Amino acid sequence: MLKYLIVFIIVVDIYTLVDCAITPQEKVRRFPKWAWLLIIIFTGIFGDIAWFIAGRPRRPGQNRGGKGRIIPPDDNPDFLRKL
Repeated sequence: MLKYLIVFIIVVDIYTLVDCAITPQEKVRRFPKWAWLLIIIFTGIFGDIAWFIAGRPRRPGQNRGGKGRIIPPDDNPDFLRKL
């Protein structure tokens, strides 16, 4: 049982490292990408969890704070400027 847990942790570590490495720098949240890679390498499973919670870019449907919401034309300044 313990060996399966160890294999699982290693697989998650590798997945997280690759996911962080291929994520564009401008989409990484909280810290620079190089810092996330160091966190993932040196803290093990805790770094993996931190990456998924705080560092990984949000998917388009997970926007918070109104970014990406649809604005009606009469409230959209860009649309009104074009008139």
